[in-house]
Amino acid sequence: MSEIVECVPNFSEGRRKDVVDAIVSDITSVEGVTLLGAESDPDHNRSVVTFVGTREPVAEAAFRGVAAARERIDLNHHEGQHKRMGACDVLPFVPVSGVDLDDCAALARRVGERIGTELEVPVYLYEHAATRDERRNLAQVRKPEFEGLKELIGSDDAHRPDFGPNAVHPTAGVTAVGARFFLIAYNVNLSTTDLALAKAIAKAIRERDGGFPCVKAMGFELAERGIVQVSMNLTNYTVTPIRTVFDEIAKRAGEAGVDVLESELVGLAPRAALDPETAAHVQLAGFDANAQIIENLLGT
Repeated sequence: MSEIVECVPNFSEGRRKDVVDAIVSDITSVEGVTLLGAESDPDHNRSVVTFVGTREPVAEAAFRGVAAARERIDLNHHEGQHKRMGACDVLPFVPVSGVDLDDCAALARRVGERIGTELEVPVYLYEHAATRDERRNLAQVRKPEFEGLKELIGSDDAHRPDFGPNAVHPTAGVTAVGARFFLIAYNVNLSTTDLALAKAIAKAIRERDGGFPCVKAMGFELAERGIVQVSMNLTNYTVTPIRTVFDEIAKRAGEAGVDVLESELVGLAPRAALDPETAAHVQLAGFDANAQIIENLLGT
């Protein structure tokens, strides 16, 4: 099996295209790295870059991306709807094939140490790379944001970084570096306008309300289409596969006299998560295996 690591850094800039382009250029300057996407949201004032490769090129590209953000983004002049604490706010390494979470955690720690030492940007390790249980949850780590961490780091030992100086970088803030499983964004559309049904199904299947492990879900109205949607993030498809959640949604919708219209994959998925039989079974709309399965996209 070929080795593929995905890296999905989030940068606190979504309005200045020249800045985002410069960061992406530094990332893609590393031989052996393939860019899969770069999306910017001006309201959140945030950009998400996705690239893949083997461990060493991905590690170098990740470091260059953080260095580029450190030079070009000043959080003292940053405003947006999304919570943030760093110019490169979060830097996750994700196993796709030929590597596991432990490999990615080791990579995160190595890159995190380099960021702290060479760039003098404090680093918190999170999720599978975390050194403290309370830092596994990224939301908790980032909760004080840039402004709050200015006061906490250096005065509260609970906020001492894993790497780098015990003080917020004056412009680049703090970066969270971690390892997590591949996240699949997946939606199921129902042939009804009954938003209450979509919300009830979402509540029934999501982990925090006693549903399937590794499933986050919400119900939404798609008013322009006259339908509702159960929108999900599947945070570990080996624990709860796509087919499992689809079958449960279809069952609960059917009990209410509602049909599944279709389902949809948002972005990419590994081959192990979505074979042709599964794609047909879950009525996946507009699916292009050559463009949405990572290994196919890379020709591996």
